[in-house]
Amino acid sequence: MNKKLPPLNALKAFESAARHLNFTKAAEDLFVTQAAVSHQIKLLEEFLGIKLFHRKNRLLELTETGLQYFEEIKPLLDKIASATEKVKLKASRQILSISTTPSFGMHWLVPRLNDFHQRFPDIEVRLTTMPQDEGLFGKDTDVAIYYGNGNWNNLEAIELVKARIMLLASPDYLKENPITEPKDLAGKNLIHVCSYTKWNQMVDHLNLGNVNTEIGPMFSTTSMGIQAAKHGQGVVVANRMLAQDEIEAGTVVEPFSTDVYDEKAFYVVYPPQMAQSEKVKHFVNWITEEIKNSYK
Repeated sequence: MNKKLPPLNALKAFESAARHLNFTKAAEDLFVTQAAVSHQIKLLEEFLGIKLFHRKNRLLELTETGLQYFEEIKPLLDKIASATEKVKLKASRQILSISTTPSFGMHWLVPRLNDFHQRFPDIEVRLTTMPQDEGLFGKDTDVAIYYGNGNWNNLEAIELVKARIMLLASPDYLKENPITEPKDLAGKNLIHVCSYTKWNQMVDHLNLGNVNTEIGPMFSTTSMGIQAAKHGQGVVVANRMLAQDEIEAGTVVEPFSTDVYDEKAFYVVYPPQMAQSEKVKHFVNWITEEIKNSYK
């Protein structure tokens, strides 16, 4: 340690005694005896080679030099205390790195993250996105949301929900293009997401041989497909889980109900070695509970 610096305990004792002008109160501040405070002040005075206090009977006064010294070191001690608290706070916070598909992140996860923050204020979330289907599990990722069939090498996978896929369009589009039963889909503008798979699945289920599923605009994410439907560009087949907010807002509606379920599902996945991580366990428990409550 730099020999020019006085002992920290002596500085703490001096700051408290100078603030209270009372050794007894300084002792209470520092959880030591009055004699210990007096001893630390004596050590500091010997180190500095000056008197810091005038002792007049039971009264304690700072010397002129003592007052100047107090006014100069107090802000420095306050700054040290503040810096220490910042480091302690940072050390107590955990970083949870989550990777998710853009549509799941935008439509489901981000709107609900505040609840996770409130439950676990010491966990700081870092959210990144990956392609629509399952992506590579990054080395800096703790947990991810995959969309697929549930079989991934070297990853634990928990299915979140098996969601229904729905026909959705804007109320204005349906006014101009009435759809009340399956046969009404013929000739309508079909909106696709990533591939023709979901429309093929829907058409096969409804036994619609007169609907050409390989026409219509295609978008790379469900988010964009739902937005296209919302703005009157046609009919989209979308996972109910991702369209829930728009359905509740009434910006898209289901012209008629179907009982077709998505061939794929959303899974929360993580490496086996993260199974005992408290932050991962908290997130997995939270998201499974939240989805269970949302889609009863």
